[in-house]
Amino acid sequence: MRHLIASFAAVAALSAPALAELEPGEAATDFTVEGFQAGEPVSFHLAEALQDGPVVVFFFPAAFTGGCEAQAASFAESIDLFEAEGAQVIGVTAGNTDRLADFSTQHCASAFPVFAIADGMMRDYEVGMMMRPGWTSRTSYVIDQNSTIAFTWSEMNPYEHVDQTIAAVRALNEQ
Repeated sequence: MRHLIASFAAVAALSAPALAELEPGEAATDFTVEGFQAGEPVSFHLAEALQDGPVVVFFFPAAFTGGCEAQAASFAESIDLFEAEGAQVIGVTAGNTDRLADFSTQHCASAFPVFAIADGMMRDYEVGMMMRPGWTSRTSYVIDQNSTIAFTWSEMNPYEHVDQTIAAVRALNEQ
């Protein structure tokens, strides 16, 4: 019985959402992050990227975990849809950041960059995982060119993030 309770607690910890997330209409805090694309070091500055179009920032708990691998692969498979809409996609995590170079090639298929969360970013974007301190929740934001949150999707199931965010980018482009 003790093993069953421990197993349930572990599953609950991995599926627990963040305390909150930013709502559409709120300002997106500018940030600069360091990470990898195709195994090579890259940096990203939100304000600069927004000059070219909207940005989809998807936070994921940790590199090389099952749900995060599925989410990254889903974004990689759909990257052409985002690019056709003029949107840039980036992944950000606080978990297993020492393995991001390999994660960028193996699970992101070198299609987009992944970054280690910057200082204060977990607080600014309200993506701290309640039951797993130090890890980020699975939350995706679409940020418009005015540095405003246009869409928020926070769900531990990794499979709807692409569909939800591409629909939000399309709606943003129709405005």
